[in-house]
Amino acid sequence: MKAHVQITDLGTPALGAHLDHLQILSPYPRGLAEFYGRCFGMTVTPLHDQWLCQGPQRSLLISSGAGGTLGFAAYAVADSSVVTALTQRLEAAKVPFQHSTTPLFEASSVGFSDPDGNHLVFGIRAMDGNSSSDASSLPARLQHLVLASTNAEGMLDFYRDIVGFQLTDRVIDASGLMRTCFLRTDLEHHSMAIFLADSHRLDHHCYETSDWNGIRDWGDHFASLRVPVEWGPGRHGPGNNLFVFVHDPDGNWVEISAELEEVTADRPVGSWPHEERTLNSWGRAPLRS
Repeated sequence: MKAHVQITDLGTPALGAHLDHLQILSPYPRGLAEFYGRCFGMTVTPLHDQWLCQGPQRSLLISSGAGGTLGFAAYAVADSSVVTALTQRLEAAKVPFQHSTTPLFEASSVGFSDPDGNHLVFGIRAMDGNSSSDASSLPARLQHLVLASTNAEGMLDFYRDIVGFQLTDRVIDASGLMRTCFLRTDLEHHSMAIFLADSHRLDHHCYETSDWNGIRDWGDHFASLRVPVEWGPGRHGPGNNLFVFVHDPDGNWVEISAELEEVTADRPVGSWPHEERTLNSWGRAPLRS
């Protein structure tokens, strides 16, 4: 199933960043951290007043708070010029920002909130991102974040026009309303997506594994731990990636993905119909938007 391609303004070059780590809040942070340690091959260590879960190319901070809540999302950049240019755009748009507080980034990082109140941090890694408790840990790097919003168009405007993400694909319903948008920071199809919903919330976060055999291995791993696959295996339309989803103990959706599309810098924005086959070209799908 292919997107209907629409020719559109291709915008500025991609931001040059990747999703490095998340802070997730939980009423039972230690228990949630232990779940990610066991199920996702991460070391779990106390760090100040939270828990650091860290494996090969995947890191989470888990802190006390309301379950299913994103504390912040942190995107790593290659050098300080990206942060400088971002702060200039935030300043020009009168978006408040501050030098931020994640312990995994250098002090020059910049933090700000989007129109829904989600907190973002951009900066340079200060701590090793390849720690693992088990040399045999399955490959799966933290790759993208998906947010639900009552104001998807406004969020798209903010992330594209101010932060500097590029729009890759939209999902449009029969009335012409945008239900979902996929945004990239480099040549991978998306490192963030935004769903139209009835509330602001974290929808899911995703780890990218090697290939179809990697999806199989993760499925076997979850089965060995009696963690059921809640959705999949399947294939998304936008991004063309294979996937399975599980739930963590707080009910957060967590995705394992493989073979995500890489795009060229001049790729036109795609438009997809709002239907199940867009979310899963192989079969059924929850139309969360």
